[in-house]
Amino acid sequence: MSMMARTNAALARLFQRLDSLPRPSDQQLSDVFQEWLDRRRQLIAPTPEALIAPGSTAAMRAFTFRRDAVTPQDYVLTSDPAPAAALIGELPAGGRLAAAKNRRGAVRLRRLFDMVGRTGEPILAVFSTRYRQAPSAYVELLVAPLSSDGRTIDSFLASASMRRLSSAATKVLPNRVPPNVLLFALKGSGSFGERVASELGLPLSQVEERTFEDGEEKTRPLVEVRGRDVCVVSGLARSGDQSVHDRLCKLLFFIATLKTNGASRVTVAAPYLAYMRKDRQTKLRDPLTAAYVARLFEAVGTDCLLTMDTHNLSAFQNAFRCLTVHLTAYEAFASHFANLAGSVEVTVVSPDLGGAKRAEMFREALEKSLHRPVGMAFMEKQRSQGIVSGDLFAGEVRGRTAVIIDDIISSGTTMARAAQACADRGAAHIHLCASHALFSSDAAANLAAPFIDEILVSDTVEVAAPYRDDERLTIMPVAGLFAGAIARFHEAEAR
Repeated sequence: MSMMARTNAALARLFQRLDSLPRPSDQQLSDVFQEWLDRRRQLIAPTPEALIAPGSTAAMRAFTFRRDAVTPQDYVLTSDPAPAAALIGELPAGGRLAAAKNRRGAVRLRRLFDMVGRTGEPILAVFSTRYRQAPSAYVELLVAPLSSDGRTIDSFLASASMRRLSSAATKVLPNRVPPNVLLFALKGSGSFGERVASELGLPLSQVEERTFEDGEEKTRPLVEVRGRDVCVVSGLARSGDQSVHDRLCKLLFFIATLKTNGASRVTVAAPYLAYMRKDRQTKLRDPLTAAYVARLFEAVGTDCLLTMDTHNLSAFQNAFRCLTVHLTAYEAFASHFANLAGSVEVTVVSPDLGGAKRAEMFREALEKSLHRPVGMAFMEKQRSQGIVSGDLFAGEVRGRTAVIIDDIISSGTTMARAAQACADRGAAHIHLCASHALFSSDAAANLAAPFIDEILVSDTVEVAAPYRDDERLTIMPVAGLFAGAIARFHEAEAR
């Protein structure tokens, strides 16, 4: 029986589902629950000693807490701390739950202990979580009452099953390229380049990146490139002290350098491609920067350009005359949300009418993953001279999980407006989803609303602190998608 209808909004934000008749899908978790049932018999609850006995399933998979005699609203760990670490971080035996490193995990556990203490019955909770840089996980958490004296509920048994989500969703194997291919990654994309190299089974070739006292730069390959196929990994988002213009100029010069030194073919993998948002004239004498950037890449001899989830696919394809490969994270995102959705109805929300096609493509992917209908909603947005306006909303989100999708989160203003609109209309859960996490200085404040349950992004842009430490943030790796595209391109060219 689902208890979500009886929970308050704060509890609903912590858990996707709460069941008072636990039926864990994980077999070992089921074994722990069955052991608790066997020990309970006609008692109000088993004793802690009966459950955490040497050799028992519960001893290996579960942990116990008791109410703190000094601070009744807190709980003290009374068993081996190892099984609890994945959920609440490292906490020594005898440590208080309030001191747990994973604060959100501790809050979840405390809420369940409070609920089980009131009802005297076990509860199974389902939710997703991410602790620091650990992969996103789908969690089943069982909490059951224990009694030391046979009369009162004074302790609790807990056991969790975690299933990793992100990595498998984006894995594209096997990825193989001809042995003559060289792979470079420029400054600011080193980590992403290493992940692509790992997927391809290639080493990253060395490159010199030198900055002179007057600000000019020189970038050159430190290996022979004549007659070789070369792939350069370089995103174009701001990175550290490198502006978007710095990274674009450096990449263009490096492509030209490779061609000057005899590279037979140059492929560029730009996870995030800058200046694609301005692809049409909306005001008098507006620039067409998407077209200008395309001409620059062509002018320096780019043979093929790969990127992900550009702002306007039609404009991107029309701007470039060299070969382009456009990748999307929709399938990976859909796989993630398919594990989160449970039985709650889902609506995909576009934060503006311009993103309707993007939202529809994602909705179709999510519907395929869920094997059931997924709703659609739209938010009106008008932007003029940096001011955003418009409050019309079409679609149903009341009582549903709203997944708001866009290509970019920069200041977070657009996403925050859409999230507020969904909250005002009674959405049960609100997830933000975007391929590129640019995260400007205002984003943290704009996205701080407590009704935002999760912010899902890909790793096309290196996420900086403090955003990286936000427990709501889930980063979906997509290097496998780029590696697969590079391998397919070189395989086709070799035929």
